[in-house]
This record gives sequence, C-alpha cells and structure tokens, in this order.
Amino acid sequence: MCKTHVLSVPSPKAPFEKTTIERRELRPSDVLIDIKFCGICHSDIHNAYGEWGGGIYPMVPGHEMAGVVTAVGSEVTKFAVGDHVGVGCFVDSCGQCEYCLSGEEQFCTKGVINSYNSLDYDGNPTYGGYSQKIVIKEEFVVRIPDALDLDVASPLLCAGITTYSPLKKWNAGPGKKVAIVGMGGLGHLAVQYADAMGAEVTVLSQSLNKKDEALSLGADHYFATSDPATFTELAGRFDLILNTVSANLDVDAYLSMLRVDGALVNVGAPSQPDKYHVFSLILQRRSIAGSLVGGIRETQEMLDFSAQHGIAPKIEVISADQVDEAFERVLRSDVRYRFVIDISTL
Repeated sequence: MCKTHVLSVPSPKAPFEKTTIERRELRPSDVLIDIKFCGICHSDIHNAYGEWGGGIYPMVPGHEMAGVVTAVGSEVTKFAVGDHVGVGCFVDSCGQCEYCLSGEEQFCTKGVINSYNSLDYDGNPTYGGYSQKIVIKEEFVVRIPDALDLDVASPLLCAGITTYSPLKKWNAGPGKKVAIVGMGGLGHLAVQYADAMGAEVTVLSQSLNKKDEALSLGADHYFATSDPATFTELAGRFDLILNTVSANLDVDAYLSMLRVDGALVNVGAPSQPDKYHVFSLILQRRSIAGSLVGGIRETQEMLDFSAQHGIAPKIEVISADQVDEAFERVLRSDVRYRFVIDISTL
C-alpha cells in the first residue's frame, strides 16, 4: 500500500485536516501519479458541506488533478515515468456497456465511479485530488500537452470539459450565435471555446463589471441581464444558450432569446427546481437540455484543443492552508476565476 498526505474533511462543513490515507498497491494496469496541482470546483464545496446528500466521510475532495507519472504497472502501454498527466471527474466504469464502449464513460449503466465521495466496485471509498499521490487505471488518465503548464491544465479536467462538451454537442461553430450565461469559472472558459470553434459569442452577465475581460477572451458582445431591455433587444437571437450559473433563472425570459430550434443547455446546477411555461418551447420548437462532462476520449480531445488554441483558465494558486478560506471566497464569488491548490504545500 502507498501512504500519502491528504486534506480531508471529517464531517459536513468541518474545517479541513491534514492527514494520511493509503492508496492501493499498483496493479498491472495502474499508474501512480504525483499530484502537483488540484483545482477547486464548486461541486467540491457542495460535497464537502453535505449539501447533495450521501456524503462519505472522511472525504478527500478534488477531481481536477494534474501531475507526473512516477510508476506504472507491468501492463501499462500508454504512459511512462515522467509523463505529465491528468485525472478528472471519474476513475472507473464497467467498460462493457454501450456508453463505455462509445467513449462516454460518464453515462456507464453500471454506474461510473467518481474520483471522490464514491464507492468503487469493491465497495471501497474513493479519495480525490487534495492529495499528494493517486493510483488509477491507465484508461482513466489523460495526457497533458507540453504547451499546458500543470497548474493551468488542472481546472480543464472539470471546468474545461464541462463547457467544451456541450458546445461541441450542440454544434457551436461558424454561422452559429452562441450566448454564455455567466462569466465565472465555467463561463470564462466557455467563451474561449466557443470563440475558438468559430461561433459568434455573446456573454450574458448580471452586470457590466466583467465586460472588458470577456471581450479580451473572445466574446463579440456583452449584455447585462439586470437590464430588462437586454431581453427585448436579443429576442430570437441565439442558436444556443449555455447556462453556466448555479442560480435559478427566469427560464422563460432566456428561452425568448432563442431562435427556432434553439437550445438552452444547462451545466450549472441550482439547488432549487426551475420553472417555465411549455409554450416558451412549443411555439418556436425550442428545447431545454443539460450536459454533464465528457468521456475520457473527449477530455483528451479538449486538452489537445486547448493547447492548440492557447485556451487556459485564469487561476489563483493557493497553498493547502488556504483551502477553507478559498471555499468561503468561492461562495462569495471572490475569485477570478478558479482556485488551484499547490499540492507541494500539503
């Protein structure tokens, strides 16, 4: 067994503690990774605070891991010691169902095994990336291109694929008008991806505070949703609206901005149900949809695309001692735009 230092929470909303856990022995198809950086995702807070239920404690959050391979099992063929690699939101799946076979392991019919706060197929809890080391099957490891520094690459393992996947699925590209709701940790990456895909990009945010930054990242237009005139001016404008915020919206108002056959796709997850009138859909053949993350194949594609187009999150690197404070700052929206933990400080 491999002992490693971690940050864990013993119970919901408890402060983080520095402790140790044991990772499994290296199996023939396993890779041992020294984690160098791990991003903080809002879902880490929901889980650590017990807000989504089913929390497994003590909990080691983190599913945006970037690091270096330090050992490989005897049957590993894709990676070698010294490779820069990443681990995202899940670490195992059945590998046999129709979704696993098509490269969409996130929809595994047996149940995908999450990177943390999950039970593996042997009934053992999984522990995430607020940790110095992780042992994982090579099929769930992705290669980080040389053009991406490890600290910058880290948030792409969740925030990057969460926004890249639906933009690709709903055909953001030349001739398409795409709106991004929210200019936060997800939204600022969605702007970059939609722009690189060739779409005409509009940011919809509560205020004009982030307009200059949005335009510098590739947005063509920026509107404040606090201004009622915005919804009148943009009526019937967009082919796709990607909603990245976790607050409840006036869904009918946003649907009114879609063209015929337009789609409102949600990647933000508010805690309360949304409401809308079905005629907002019927009269213009519009749709509401949701998107999770991509599979391993698409995550690798996203990383390669990011490297090719110079796409990177704006990050604030913090030490392990600052994670509790970082959680509080995320809840106050006091970060532009993602926190990344320097695991060497653990």
